[in-house]
Amino acid sequence: MQLDYENGIPLHVQLKSIIESQVTEGALTGQIPSEREFMENFNVSRSTVREAINLLVRDGVLEKVHGKGTFVLYKPIGEWLGNLTSTTETIKQMGMKPGAKLINHCKIEASSYIQELTGFDYVYFIKRVRYADDVPIGVECHYYPVQIGEELVRYDLNDTTLYEVEQNELGIWFAEASQTIGIGSLSEEDAAHLNLDPDTIVLVAERIIKGADGDVIELEKAYYRSDMYNFKINLSRKFG
Repeated sequence: MQLDYENGIPLHVQLKSIIESQVTEGALTGQIPSEREFMENFNVSRSTVREAINLLVRDGVLEKVHGKGTFVLYKPIGEWLGNLTSTTETIKQMGMKPGAKLINHCKIEASSYIQELTGFDYVYFIKRVRYADDVPIGVECHYYPVQIGEELVRYDLNDTTLYEVEQNELGIWFAEASQTIGIGSLSEEDAAHLNLDPDTIVLVAERIIKGADGDVIELEKAYYRSDMYNFKINLSRKFG
């Protein structure tokens, strides 16, 4: 990937995007190349390289270590579609430390949209910020049948895997789930939780989980940083 010198987008912004893509794809890990290497590879000035690097440091993608250099600060989180795994499990599989912070919980009247998806007039709402290696990566909003939600909030929902509490403590087992993935924007409050500009486009994942009897156990709507969270799926083609 090269810079477009005729594009109206400033060179340092283009270079930032290229480096960020290399980090997200796993092509750039550990210590990044020197300023001179970037200057030679992209035919840009030292100031252009420094501006791009400083933006990435500000965004938490890179970290400057005094006397050593600049290093990649995070790994992208990958989630395999087709497997019903928790965010905690996904982060652990990437070799990172999962974390969660409870923002809010309460019984609420279901909106018409939630009623349509769940069939519930009232739901129990739980909202948490999720972390990977102490970096905020997403805001997760959960909507439960009131009885389940009231049971869940008896536990410490900071750094707790909700799936594990539901299965191991409450004896609730999941039978099936459907998930849709798209893009969207954040509220100012949620953008602040993720240290992002409110205009930032994020991944939006909506998941409905049902039990063996077909009843809805949970509706989750989650907003993830697109630079740190991606979804993957294995595909195969059958012949004949």
